[in-house]
Amino acid sequence: MTTDLADGPEPSTGAARTHYAADERHQVIVQTVRSRGRLDVGTMAEQLKVSTETIRKDLLQLERSGLLRRVHGGAIAIEDLSFEPAVSARTGNQEEKRRIAQAALAHVPREGAVILDSGSTTTFLAEMFPADRELNVFTNTLTIALALVGRPRLNVHTLGGRVRARTFAEVDNWAIRALSEIRVDVAFLGTNSLSSEHGLSTPDESEATVKRLMVSAARRRVLLADNSKHDRTSLYKYADLTDIDLLITDDGLSEQDARRLEAAGLRKVIRA
Repeated sequence: MTTDLADGPEPSTGAARTHYAADERHQVIVQTVRSRGRLDVGTMAEQLKVSTETIRKDLLQLERSGLLRRVHGGAIAIEDLSFEPAVSARTGNQEEKRRIAQAALAHVPREGAVILDSGSTTTFLAEMFPADRELNVFTNTLTIALALVGRPRLNVHTLGGRVRARTFAEVDNWAIRALSEIRVDVAFLGTNSLSSEHGLSTPDESEATVKRLMVSAARRRVLLADNSKHDRTSLYKYADLTDIDLLITDDGLSEQDARRLEAAGLRKVIRA
């Protein structure tokens, strides 16, 4: 193999090293991202025996070629931007999601009105939702409405609209019109992706529109997102970090990453 002189000499470690030409590194990087879904700069630098700065330059070039998307600390596959698992397939991090939902109960008001967004973690919250509150609860998700309707002191409202089979969420014109006519105390939001650089995003345009209006309809916005959503980007952005008053996540998100999100504009992070 030939050494890529354009990248400059790598520091000597006193041991023989395998050097990869730029095109060979790029091939390994793209194959890794496509097979694993994401890539860590440090790990790839160690595998290819080059500096982290070399890998960052490679990622920049590959992103410009449309082969991956850079995120903090690495890269993700382009396919991840539009991939959206069905609700029935969202079985990961169940214990973390339960802890997040449990922590969110402390932010349910005694009276007034709330929104529950679509998502597996917000569904856990609906299942735990207190029955002793005089609340109007608005949701765009049929499964959440069914979980709440048996609590006699709640007034449960669905937004209407087309129901997406993948998420059971109501979207499009009727949901948009309903959200334009209400103002609530708290919106409990879900997300597919959360990033310091790109804010909150989701793979589906119609759901992004509904989520954006939920953010606008609430005086306080609480985001429920387990650590797997962090440092990811989906196709359609619907909110900035500055739009969110509180992120409730799990302790799988490091303290350093939590502080980074706050520095990027998110007001407060709780690690449940």
